[in-house]
Amino acid sequence: MAMGLQEACRLVPRFRSVRRTNIILQHLRMTKHTDTAGEISLERKGCVGVITLNRPKFLNALNLSMIRQIYPQLKKWEQDPETFLIIMKGTGEKAFCAGGDIREVSEAGKANQTLAQDFFREEYTLNNAIASCQKPYVALIHGITMGGGVGLSVHGQFRVATEKSLFAMPETAIGLFPDVGGGYFLPRLQGKLGYFLALTGFRLKGRDVFRAGIATHFVDFEKLGQLEEDLLSLNSPSKETIAGVLESYHTKSKVDQDKSFILEEHMDKINRCFSANTVEQIIENLKQDGSSFSQEQLKVINKMSPTSLKITLRQLTEGSSKTLQEVLTMEYRLSQACMGGHDFHEGVRAVLIDKDHAPKWKPADLKEVTDEDLNNHFKSLGSNDLKF
Repeated sequence: MAMGLQEACRLVPRFRSVRRTNIILQHLRMTKHTDTAGEISLERKGCVGVITLNRPKFLNALNLSMIRQIYPQLKKWEQDPETFLIIMKGTGEKAFCAGGDIREVSEAGKANQTLAQDFFREEYTLNNAIASCQKPYVALIHGITMGGGVGLSVHGQFRVATEKSLFAMPETAIGLFPDVGGGYFLPRLQGKLGYFLALTGFRLKGRDVFRAGIATHFVDFEKLGQLEEDLLSLNSPSKETIAGVLESYHTKSKVDQDKSFILEEHMDKINRCFSANTVEQIIENLKQDGSSFSQEQLKVINKMSPTSLKITLRQLTEGSSKTLQEVLTMEYRLSQACMGGHDFHEGVRAVLIDKDHAPKWKPADLKEVTDEDLNNHFKSLGSNDLKF
């Protein structure tokens, strides 16, 4: 999730040179007092339900009021015999959805308000509803797609990327973990790619979002509007006819067609180094590998919250053999433990509030994160557990 995942990425050295744009600063200044009217558009167009995230100034970041509008409408369209397809998209050219409003969640968590419970509970319930939706679901993931935006798309049947798509799950940089079902979809990517993406927050761009398996199709941005029109004009669309339209656009897309996957040359290293059972061993593997790629990843990992790194590795390891619902229940436990801990609030302070990008993690060293600390994060919440 995470409002400011864009900024979280800046904690790691390779993104330091990225100039901060006004739009991102505006996005981060957002407070919970933002007017909720018009943040989302829910329209029926013929036999298609269209959900449009409508906060372009804030990179379409997701808040609780938006979740509370999307969920009932999704369930309604799912039951409606006149609705054959659901499309999810974002307004503007910069973002599909840059994440959830973590600053608001952090403030609420520190004040013991229920928002920190409600936000994660209802967001994960929506993630599950998208995964189990009985109607074909197409997410147009053009632009920045991080955290909560990944949760609104990756569990759906069809995900369409463009050359301007930017995917990342950089939660370990803000004392969190790659939630919204990250424990389910990340370990199911090729080899150890998902473990690498989860621990380092590495960004994938354009066609690489498709090559990694995050998107199901790739379409040149200039054709995206026409693709949407063609989907809307389908007569009683079925999964097969929708797939046919997407496939035809995908096949004709030329941008970066001949480029290989950005991580292709490193996949052997990634599979070898990230197959360890502990974060310490992953670090040791990277040190022993010694390549410039491995050294770069070491620098990145050393910036992250040690607690987050350990939680994340265990989250993905356990999630690899769980159902999505079991993973979301586990992640809800983790979210509440993080709300009650130190690192998440410190990460939000360092990245979004003071913007000094110098978080003081506690504990500051991996070896100080004990098995007991870890086990406490994964403990059942009893009657407060997330249930489906």
